[in-house]
Amino acid sequence: MKVGILGAGAVAAGTAAYLAQSGHEPTVWSPSGKSLKPLSAGGLLTARKAIEGEFAVGWAGSAQAAVAGQQVVLVALPAYGHKAVLDAVAPYLVNGQTVIFSSHASFGALYLSRLMAERGIKLPIIAWGTTLTTGRLGGDDSVNVATVRKKVDYACLPDGDAEACGRLLVDLFGDRFVARDGLMAIALSNLNPQNHLGIALLNLTRMEKGEVWSQAEHVTPAVGRFIEALDAERLAIADCFGREVRTVRQHFSLSFHVPEDSVSAMNQEMHRQGHNGSGPATMDSRYIYEDVPFGLYPTALLGRIAGRPATLHEAGIAIFSAACGRDLTQDNDLLPALALDSLSREALEALTRSGY
Repeated sequence: MKVGILGAGAVAAGTAAYLAQSGHEPTVWSPSGKSLKPLSAGGLLTARKAIEGEFAVGWAGSAQAAVAGQQVVLVALPAYGHKAVLDAVAPYLVNGQTVIFSSHASFGALYLSRLMAERGIKLPIIAWGTTLTTGRLGGDDSVNVATVRKKVDYACLPDGDAEACGRLLVDLFGDRFVARDGLMAIALSNLNPQNHLGIALLNLTRMEKGEVWSQAEHVTPAVGRFIEALDAERLAIADCFGREVRTVRQHFSLSFHVPEDSVSAMNQEMHRQGHNGSGPATMDSRYIYEDVPFGLYPTALLGRIAGRPATLHEAGIAIFSAACGRDLTQDNDLLPALALDSLSREALEALTRSGY
């Protein structure tokens, strides 16, 4: 299949390598025009570690070219770029295409659903709870893929398309997808923001001083307990909405192939196995500037709507905002556009089932 990938960072490149290795035809678009630029001249994408090889990956020079003629369009860039990119490609999406969010954040699927409704376009939207791959770019034309996840949760909008969407995902990426109960479940399934809050907050001076430090090694027992307490808040909110979601222990086990244990013990095992990815070496990190406004803030909002306040999430937002010297929730440009805080719980749940 032809797949247009909106984004050209590590997740986009890792996903493109996986698709090309599987016989599909991915094309990437860098909204900034910077990443993976050699592909524009016909260069090959080199993948290392969890995926090995050199792959032909197309390059799109514009938003229109990124989606024109593609059977599937996959959003794979930081959440702070979602609204601008969705606004850019929305005029060119057509009936019959499928859009995948890798991964979903801050009800971006609802925002796209509204854009399509305004044009009278109907297309299935698939939201993932996490990304297929993790890793980092290795240069202008290479990606180091740390892991390919064994399981990825997903939901469809509208949710009546779930069976067909599941077949499409298997055709593209193999039998690794777990259907969840609607977009609300996926909105409460992205564990990276809560995990990164624990890791970054309790290692903040390492980031600010630019130290080189092993992330898994520094998920000490105290950090692990904090992450598990954050997870308990998220699970309680999901329970209020009647949704079953993956636990943080399940997440680490399935993502990094270690036996279930405490969060700290699993991270120490990851470190022993050589999963030695470095933690952020700057405060100018997606752990703060993406995960706080687009991850923690939506979870906190759902906690308020459900009547189950996420005290630690709210505190994390306030502490990071104080440390950064500004209200980080103001960086979120999706929630104000959707005005979800003005909706009743019932209206929000209906939207997450059917879209606009």
